[in-house]
Amino acid sequence: MSKSVLCAVDISHPGEDTNVLQQAAKLAAMDDAQLDVITVVPDYGTSLVSGFFSEEHHDQMMQEASKQLNAQVTSALGADVNAKVRHIIAFGKTYEQVLNAASKAQSDLIVVGAHKPDFADYLLGPNAARIVRHSKCSVHVVR
Repeated sequence: MSKSVLCAVDISHPGEDTNVLQQAAKLAAMDDAQLDVITVVPDYGTSLVSGFFSEEHHDQMMQEASKQLNAQVTSALGADVNAKVRHIIAFGKTYEQVLNAASKAQSDLIVVGAHKPDFADYLLGPNAARIVRHSKCSVHVVR
């Protein structure tokens, strides 16, 4: 029985994770669990690159990510369900932030999408594969 379900989505491709959000909502509803939806704004990797962006730019990115996540969840699940969803905007490496959020929320289940594989990551995307490998809770992968 799940108390908390964490769903990871990529807001940079609107609509692609609709099925992932709907599946996560169904799984949460089955156990009357809290649904948390996370998106991760990528850090730019090196301090050299990040030095070109001001703190104001970071804040604007996070605000825009919040708006886009809210719109994507509303579009996929409706306004009533969205009102009950906890939205999480994180900054950094996707798989690390998803695992960190799952740990903090004591999630019983993580729901991620497996996007079309490239040659380098044949079965799962690199973030989904890392989440599956390192998660301390169950992971549901939506194709």
